[in-house]
Amino acid sequence: MFKRILFCTDFSENSHYAFSYALDIAKTYRSKLLLLHIIPEPAHPELLSIYLSPEKLEELKTSQRKELEDQLKHHYLSKMGRFKDYSVIIKQGEAFYEIIQTARKEKADLIVMGTHGRTGLDYILFGSTAEKVVRNSPYPVMTIRLPGKKFTMP
Repeated sequence: MFKRILFCTDFSENSHYAFSYALDIAKTYRSKLLLLHIIPEPAHPELLSIYLSPEKLEELKTSQRKELEDQLKHHYLSKMGRFKDYSVIIKQGEAFYEIIQTARKEKADLIVMGTHGRTGLDYILFGSTAEKVVRNSPYPVMTIRLPGKKFTMP
């Protein structure tokens, strides 16, 4: 049923919790698990090139990628045990758009992601990547919320 599962992470506690669902589903259906992290675009990329030399900018990107790989190993890869059918994808851009584009490119059968359950002003200011993915994705999306979080009407 699910041959390819796209798990999306922002390295939050919500994502860590959702990972256990993604991994269990991948094991149950003998699916390939795709671990995706999206690096947000800098607010003003032109300022980076003004203040940093090309060498320093490349050094910064390399350092950031190393940190991401370390987090992926610590939070996810180390918890997979014998499960080896996975790949890691790191992209830069608008999270909800890149998630859907990656699902399309990788032919994902399911997208799994945590949700922060933002409401009220927090939701208005920051929006919800999970909601944008659910609303716009042509692929099934499973959102996982941390247990114990209470819903309050906005």
